[in-house]
Amino acid sequence: MTNTPEKIVYTATATSTGGRAGRGVSTEPDLDLTFTAPVVMGGNGEGTNPEQLFALGYGACFTGALGLAGKEKGVDTSQAKVQTSVGFGPEGESYAITADIKVQIPGLELSEAQAIVDRTHELCPYSKATRGNVPVTVTAVESL
Repeated sequence: MTNTPEKIVYTATATSTGGRAGRGVSTEPDLDLTFTAPVVMGGNGEGTNPEQLFALGYGACFTGALGLAGKEKGVDTSQAKVQTSVGFGPEGESYAITADIKVQIPGLELSEAQAIVDRTHELCPYSKATRGNVPVTVTAVESL
């Protein structure tokens, strides 16, 4: 299934060079990052890696969608915390990623929070983009 926007309201553009030992630049606002592999993969750990960026983007997007899901259920999610972990490892002749999302929604029973987290996973654009290709787990937790 393809999820195509009815209308594009914003486009982010970035230019990357050098892969995991390179640089990434975007505008509006300016963002200029040095890429390095994580220490466990032979890097010096002094830069950013694609998995960190994916985790940050997915987490921010999921948090936004959490607000929509909470609103549907009449629940304030403004104090929620979302922790996104992106795994990276060999898959066949290349590599693949996984995502594990943990969500803390203060003041809710875990079962109610899990229902909102599950609904969020249906709404989030990153979740839609990864569905059917990237293993993603979403779990409500009591604390982060």
